[in-house]
Amino acid sequence: MAWILLVAAGILEVVWSYFMKKSEGFSLLAPTSITLVTMVASFALLSVSMKTLPLGTAYTIWTGIGAVGAFIVGIFALGEAATPMRIVAALFIVAGIVMMKLSNS
Repeated sequence: MAWILLVAAGILEVVWSYFMKKSEGFSLLAPTSITLVTMVASFALLSVSMKTLPLGTAYTIWTGIGAVGAFIVGIFALGEAATPMRIVAALFIVAGIVMMKLSNS
C-alpha cells in the first residue's frame, strides 16, 4: 500500500508543478488553488508512505516521479524542448528510481 501512496504522491507532484507554472506566479486563482491543494495532498501521501518506507527511498522516488513527470508534461503540454541531453538526463533519473526500488526488494 505504501508504494501505491508514494506513486500517487509523485503524480500529484507533477500536477502541482504544472499548475504552479500555469498560475503565473500565483496571480491566477484557479491554478493557484489547484497547486496548493495538490501540493498538500502530495506531501500528505508522501508522509503516510514514509511510515513504512525508508526516507531515502521514498523521497528519491517521489522527487524522481515528479522530475520525470514534469519533464514529460513540459514537453507534451508546454512545448518545451526534447533535446537528446535532456532525454538522457531523464533516463538517468528513471534508472535511479528503478535501482532504488530494487534495492528495497
